[in-house]
Amino acid sequence: MDNPKNFTHRVAVLDQELCQPRKCGLECIIYCPVNKTGGECITQRPEDSKAVISEDLCTGCTICIKKCPFDAIVIVNLAQELSVDKVHQYGINSFRLYKIPIPKEGVVTGLVGRNGMGKSTIINLLSGNLKPNFGEFDRELSWEEIFKRTSNVELRKHFEKIENKSLRTSIKPQLVYLIPKVFKGTVSELLKKYDERNVSDSLIKELGLEKSLDKQLTALSGGELQRVAVAVAAAKDADYYFFDEPSSFNDIYQRLAVGRVISNLAKEGKSVMIVEHDMSLLDYLSDNVFIMYGEPGAYGIVSSLQSTKVGINNFLEGFIPTENVRFRDKAYKFDISGVTETVLSTTSIVQYPDISKTLGHFNVKVDSGTIQKGEVIGIVGANALGKTTFMKVLSGIEKNDGNVLDEKIKISYKPQYLNQDIDGDVRTLIERANNGPFEGTLIEDQIFNPLGLKKLYDKSLKGLSGGELQKVAVSLSLIRESDIFALDEPSAFLDIEDRIALAKFIQRYIKASGKSALIIDHDIQLIDLVSDRLIIFEGIPGVEGRGSSPVLKELGMNDFLKSLSISFRRDETTGRPRVNKESSRLDRQQKSEGNYYYIKNP
Repeated sequence: MDNPKNFTHRVAVLDQELCQPRKCGLECIIYCPVNKTGGECITQRPEDSKAVISEDLCTGCTICIKKCPFDAIVIVNLAQELSVDKVHQYGINSFRLYKIPIPKEGVVTGLVGRNGMGKSTIINLLSGNLKPNFGEFDRELSWEEIFKRTSNVELRKHFEKIENKSLRTSIKPQLVYLIPKVFKGTVSELLKKYDERNVSDSLIKELGLEKSLDKQLTALSGGELQRVAVAVAAAKDADYYFFDEPSSFNDIYQRLAVGRVISNLAKEGKSVMIVEHDMSLLDYLSDNVFIMYGEPGAYGIVSSLQSTKVGINNFLEGFIPTENVRFRDKAYKFDISGVTETVLSTTSIVQYPDISKTLGHFNVKVDSGTIQKGEVIGIVGANALGKTTFMKVLSGIEKNDGNVLDEKIKISYKPQYLNQDIDGDVRTLIERANNGPFEGTLIEDQIFNPLGLKKLYDKSLKGLSGGELQKVAVSLSLIRESDIFALDEPSAFLDIEDRIALAKFIQRYIKASGKSALIIDHDIQLIDLVSDRLIIFEGIPGVEGRGSSPVLKELGMNDFLKSLSISFRRDETTGRPRVNKESSRLDRQQKSEGNYYYIKNP
């Protein structure tokens, strides 16, 4: 597939939001070689003057991509044989999906890939909310045509169940914050309405929702709302369950509880599919995976079924050996050297005293510590133990109840919850924060380009996805004049690739700039990648929290994983931490040795 001669199937996609014909000189039309010879490869839509690209006439020269001032065009050459695998296309110059994952009874099947690869399309196709058109977007196919064009027997049976309305589906949506807009009432009332299997009592206990039952949905925290959504989906009597990013907003304890609920559905013989960007949870949950690759927002391709270990490793390598497909130029590797060998700077940026803060009936205490120049300190622990409060006290947003902190230290704080209700585009927001133009400057090269923000400059803030907004928020915190960058849950809404890229970027940037960073996150793999030392929080959520002094990552992770009663090992191929299956040989061995983090010499 890597031979250019085989690339005869053209994919041309136009980002409708980025295409702004009234602000450009129509460079795509003027410079197109086919147009110059009298052809009509790129034309304008009469209704709004936006570009229309003929995939039949396009030669794949990519001149239009380079000339477009708004990066609105994607042209990709694919192998001709792939065209027969097209499952759905939304319209001319729009997203299309190739191949489709097939639900398996009695197992949890994971989807691994970037955002914008067709996850929503897959959900809608497999649940019956959307009929596949196999690229014929100008008409609706009959079910008879769909059956004839579906060669896989299992998938055809699935579609037949949709056609005769015998397939029962249950979907846990990604955007859980929309639930209070469609259901008015309490958690108890919502669960009662959808508990078709009489399991709500056990789900409430497993997911720790006992104190949430009488709350209105509008009063729930993000984590509570996420677990309520999981409970509602699991309580329905269905054949096929789909969980879209069930870990968001939850701490690691709650993520494991969610994982157990989802696993139990598969043990009951149900078909379960999950999209999850927390690789630790995906590893813990999935029996097998499909890799999704392609060009975000342009096209997505679904791989063949693979074991969880092999599939995640292939995704990190960017290469699928069984299909001879390379979908990324670089591989993601994890540092497998001993953490205790890390040389930390002896130059202190700040020495903070014991910190204590009481908020209503909640109190948090954090032991004194030192933050060194050029280090990243990860902060881990359950929700509602005071991690964010500690960060706010250090940042000066909240006052310490005890000793006065050094106010000479400048701390740039990125909050957990981001405000998107701001008028204007990304460029304007950055210029305000930077006190002037930034394009072509060192800041753009050091921060905005590595985070992939250039394509977002002309986008409205209100129109950004959660992941795009997160990257903008991180970048804004990094351009402020600061000694320490405090980032609260920077992985939220980011896909796997973006999480790894963000972690590696932060590590490089902190070392190069001689600054320091504090990072709160519940994605253990991100914490493992980015941190030099850890602060561990324990206590009773919502009542009292206690934070440790910074400790070396290897020691801190070992203690933290012990409190979770899970053990990690290093994958021999990629070096990534992998969760041992509960009560497996390695799990029992490591726990008996008191080694929960990983075995250095297995």
